[in-house]
Amino acid sequence: MSASQWENNEEIKIFREYLRIPTVHPNVDYTACVEFLKRQAASLDLPVDVVYPVNEKNPVVIMKWLGSQPELPSIILNSHTDVVPVFADKWTHGPFSADIDAEGKIYARGSQDMKCVGTQYLGAIRALKASGYQPKRTIYLTYVPDEEVGGHLGMRELIKGDYFKKMNVGFSFDEGISSEDETYAVYYAERTLWHLHLKFSGTAGHGSLLLPNTAGEKLNYVVNKFMEFRKSQVKRLADDSTIDIGDVTTVNLTQLKGGVQSNVVPPLLVAVFDIRIAVTVDVAAFEKQIRDWCEEAGGGIELEFEMKNPVVEPTKIDATNPFWLAFKQTLDSLGLKTRVRVFPGATDSRYVRHAGIPALGFSPINKTQILLHDHDEYLRADTYIHGIEVYKKLIPAVADA
Repeated sequence: MSASQWENNEEIKIFREYLRIPTVHPNVDYTACVEFLKRQAASLDLPVDVVYPVNEKNPVVIMKWLGSQPELPSIILNSHTDVVPVFADKWTHGPFSADIDAEGKIYARGSQDMKCVGTQYLGAIRALKASGYQPKRTIYLTYVPDEEVGGHLGMRELIKGDYFKKMNVGFSFDEGISSEDETYAVYYAERTLWHLHLKFSGTAGHGSLLLPNTAGEKLNYVVNKFMEFRKSQVKRLADDSTIDIGDVTTVNLTQLKGGVQSNVVPPLLVAVFDIRIAVTVDVAAFEKQIRDWCEEAGGGIELEFEMKNPVVEPTKIDATNPFWLAFKQTLDSLGLKTRVRVFPGATDSRYVRHAGIPALGFSPINKTQILLHDHDEYLRADTYIHGIEVYKKLIPAVADA
């Protein structure tokens, strides 16, 4: 199809309208986004509420499709409304233009991450309602803010509130990542994220001396231990083609701080690490290993966690989880090749799973360059429409499980 033909497609029109709303960090203004979603709910004849888990600047929009057996645990179709910042000069199209090129590529921030999914849910429900279908379980569509900066003003607090508890959620759909080959990734777990500050105290003095137990020596010892461990994870990835980045523990030195003057040995140096711990690792034992390295280095090293996420149990992907069975059987029946994976980053699903609710991350995007958070993020119009077809099958299968 030509760009002009896609431009006249009703579902593509809705997607592009959503993409043009710049819900971009920092200091996101969600006003136009909330109005857009209210209009969508009205067009589907779905009741809609706007709730504020933390403050008025961070609304959660919740639409409700009543099930025929509303006493059963409900299903949520979750997506986040915020998008990451852009460097407009690096884009060949306006990042909020939603331009369609001759190949049918729709360019905009959020086209992959994850406004596509938010309006694909709506497109699927539009078709399902038109066919006369009513789900067995009640379905809620949740549009949450703040995910791209941690979800502390969105999903994390929503889950703690009375509104969410009354929803009686049994299962959650959430975002995945596009795939560059023909397969589709389904994410059932996330690694445990730490942001760790190591504060090395040591002997201070003149730069002309060889003082004992300096902060620099301690830092050198511990950083080397981290880098040796990092090499072991790089090797695991290289040696085993069946695993990917979500299956190993990543360790990255992200900041170094300290010192006052070139000829003064400082009393304190700080190293900051981003650490994402694989689901197969004993987290307590891993922390003990780090503390042991610090003792071996000479002690006087403080561990301060800027972020220390709790370990969250993966969603079960076996016969004990009827939602998983319905999800997987539907994708199989559609002839879609799937890979079950651990999500390499962090999504709002970690809060959902931590509350004991099974969640699967899935974006119906394949054969597409992964451009989330990148310049010239795009989604092909045919891929978008195909995703609606996938959700038309997936949503009823899970809602009737």
